[in-house]
Amino acid sequence: MEDIRNYIDGEFVEPLQGNYIDLIDPSKGSPYSKVPASDYQDVELALTSAEKAFQNWSSETIENRSILLHRIADLIEENLEELADAESLDNGKPKWLAKKVDIPRAAANFRFFAQAITQFSTQAHENHNSINFTLRQPLGIVATISPWNLPLYLFTWKIAPAIAAGNVVIAKPSEVTPQTAYLLSKLCKKAGLPNGVLNIVHGLGPDVGGVLTAHPKVKAISFTGSTKVGKMIAEVAAPAFKKISLEMGGKNPNIIFADCDYEKMLKTTLRSSFSNQGQICLCGSRILVERSLYTKFRTDFVEKTQALKVGPPSQERVDLGAVVSKEHYEKILNCIAIAKEEGGKILTGGNSVHPPGHENGYYIAPTIIEGLNQQCRTNQEEIFGPVVTIMPFDTEEEALALANATTYGLSATLWTTNINRANKFARGIQAGIIWVNTWLNRDLRTPFGGVKHSGVGREGGLEALRFFTEPKNVCIQYEF
Repeated sequence: MEDIRNYIDGEFVEPLQGNYIDLIDPSKGSPYSKVPASDYQDVELALTSAEKAFQNWSSETIENRSILLHRIADLIEENLEELADAESLDNGKPKWLAKKVDIPRAAANFRFFAQAITQFSTQAHENHNSINFTLRQPLGIVATISPWNLPLYLFTWKIAPAIAAGNVVIAKPSEVTPQTAYLLSKLCKKAGLPNGVLNIVHGLGPDVGGVLTAHPKVKAISFTGSTKVGKMIAEVAAPAFKKISLEMGGKNPNIIFADCDYEKMLKTTLRSSFSNQGQICLCGSRILVERSLYTKFRTDFVEKTQALKVGPPSQERVDLGAVVSKEHYEKILNCIAIAKEEGGKILTGGNSVHPPGHENGYYIAPTIIEGLNQQCRTNQEEIFGPVVTIMPFDTEEEALALANATTYGLSATLWTTNINRANKFARGIQAGIIWVNTWLNRDLRTPFGGVKHSGVGREGGLEALRFFTEPKNVCIQYEF
């Protein structure tokens, strides 16, 4: 594949210093392309471009902004195959998954915010001789920093509302999975998005994301990634009074009661544990099972997990592809070793996999561990791979305590047919998203985000448009 370029002021440009990073195919463990290793000079070039574009774009009619976003969504759908190929190659995920979920969702993100901006309203308050109304105006230059696990899916989740609201964007995709962001820049140019409205600068986190976070011209930062990096962003952005939206890690509980719809629960739990090689921040990595159901669940869950096929992501009948990088591969295997040291029993998996012809790829068997307490590192720290723990509980009170016993609070899944219990747990679980008898059932109108160390702020729906705009109250007094 061709080497990637930065997208600045509507042009595809090399990094000013001429430095590049090798892109590695995780399914084979070998390089296949290069991505710019940009620095502050490239960021400054993008800032100049964005600053020049802001006045015209923020003054553009809502209808014209909506038309452009719809046009980009159309082009994503028309280029489904190419984008899915690139996403699978970059990330290691099965191509069928990219075609079914990642790329369609990217198009849906643009289409949703193309429509949402036309419905975005403000309030008015009338008094006896005056009226107050609220204007919501774009912030200016905003920075978006997106992760490697759902590259185009989450990249578009940020830039679509920012652009729809009239901002100009400097976007930093992950340097590990930049291909679909690069392809999207070509589609945006083809769609007629004005130069400078979207600028994409590729490179390492400190060299690009760090510069954007600290730069005084950047008014807001929308970040998805690790809690460690989110904390660093907050430390820099807070003293500068920048708006921040941080969607970070999770250690999500999957709570299973004996009165659940068992077959539906088992099928969904398999998916919520190992989809995208477990590299989704919403995966249920701590599975808590009512004791009366525990033995049956353990037997069936292990059997279903052992039937999953791990292999090259280009193959149609593969359930799990490669994890994203050698660094992450080694981290996951080290986490499994720690679990063993902590007294965990590996019920299945726990090892690397070497498919024929792809022996150097980064494949890990889906892994189930039991026998650990809630306080151990394995149940406290985010692994972000195809690794789950299972643990029995006896009472509702114990289940709730276990569910909340981490510093994270992104999502939780609850399986029960008892509506009173469902309501009780929905209120009691410390998380931003609660799924009852389902998982990853997303309505784009709803607020998305976590509590505790899982996040600050909310994305999605009108929450995203509120984040990317500033409210201004106008009071007009009149005489009768």
